[in-house]
Amino acid sequence: MNTFTELPLSAALQQKLAAGQFITLTPIQSGAITPALEGKDVIGTAQTGTGKTLAFLIPMIEMLQRETSRGALHQTRALILLPTRELAMQVHEQYQQLRSKGTPKAALVIGGVSEKSQIQGLRAGAGLIIATPGRLQDLLSRRLADLRHVKMLVLDEADRMLDMGFLPSIERILEVLPERRQSLCFSATLEQSVANLVHDYMREPVRVALGSVLKPAESVQLKAYEVRPGEKLDVLRELLYEEKGQTLVFTRTKRGAQRLAQQLVRDGFKSTMIHGDRSQAQRNGALSGFQEGCFQVLVATDIASRGLHVDDVAHVINYDLPKMAEDFIHRVGRTGRAGLQGRATTLVAGAEVLELKSIERKLQLRIERTQLDASIPGRPKPVIQNTLASRTLTALPGEVFV
Repeated sequence: MNTFTELPLSAALQQKLAAGQFITLTPIQSGAITPALEGKDVIGTAQTGTGKTLAFLIPMIEMLQRETSRGALHQTRALILLPTRELAMQVHEQYQQLRSKGTPKAALVIGGVSEKSQIQGLRAGAGLIIATPGRLQDLLSRRLADLRHVKMLVLDEADRMLDMGFLPSIERILEVLPERRQSLCFSATLEQSVANLVHDYMREPVRVALGSVLKPAESVQLKAYEVRPGEKLDVLRELLYEEKGQTLVFTRTKRGAQRLAQQLVRDGFKSTMIHGDRSQAQRNGALSGFQEGCFQVLVATDIASRGLHVDDVAHVINYDLPKMAEDFIHRVGRTGRAGLQGRATTLVAGAEVLELKSIERKLQLRIERTQLDASIPGRPKPVIQNTLASRTLTALPGEVFV
């Protein structure tokens, strides 16, 4: 199958897909949707940015429509577990886009925000719960959520959830689910911890594996600049001046993200930031502003390396290298999505050159290198265009310039 119209879907869902201009199936969608529609368990592994969300939302919506027509109006029939609040909110938004009048509402259950509206949504009888494991487990322990009637479970970004230490919460949640259910598991990698989870909680799953999950998409151009430690910020500025599209800049620490974002604002770039110490409202505002084009630059820690979907990110820049080689793949996967062309640039100085070589060995990559060293005869220092006078300083939320 090549198009959504070839799938045996309800007319209501086909209309929603057409309205959203979803036309061509991605490989993961083509491989996973059909067995999921047949009621089979599915384990899907694929590169990031390949359309995994629709691969589980489409069969889930079809199931929920059937259950609603049978009179299951106030029971939770489906559950989606995800690693981060941002990813949960994006899946919720996608579900809202695709649901029709005959599809039940979804309750969003996430940490970092007030639980009052979430409890109200659960009490109203949500047919679907979209949740992060920690908050859902807390509500379950207080008997504020009822999962006894769940017919379909989705574990999205399973490897990331386990990396974040959510296994105990996931196991407690799975213990209260009916044994007779359909389970779909999507993961960028099939590490041993994920394989154990699949073995313990899934029934003869259909495996859909597409290409190497530890390789960047071919649509992403990889490049690295070897610079002197004092030149990193200058080179970053040059790259941002040259880039007409939106840029996602990754740092290793929360404090580093804060400092860099504030420096870029002072330099005249329309910049914002996402990291773990920001409130949920601040993170929502930063992400929506970046999505809507209000900001040219989003500075983030690895909290944004998985799951966050922003259309048309032209350039990903690794200002700092990630702690884990696998996170390099997830970072650069924020660009070049769904077959579009993208650029991923890494800045390395001093001992980071050896770290990058280690990442290349682990991932079996070869990244194009350019050395920028002021000690090289004839090589001028980076020239920063004197355009700050014509640029408007944009304050970060809560920041005042004096």
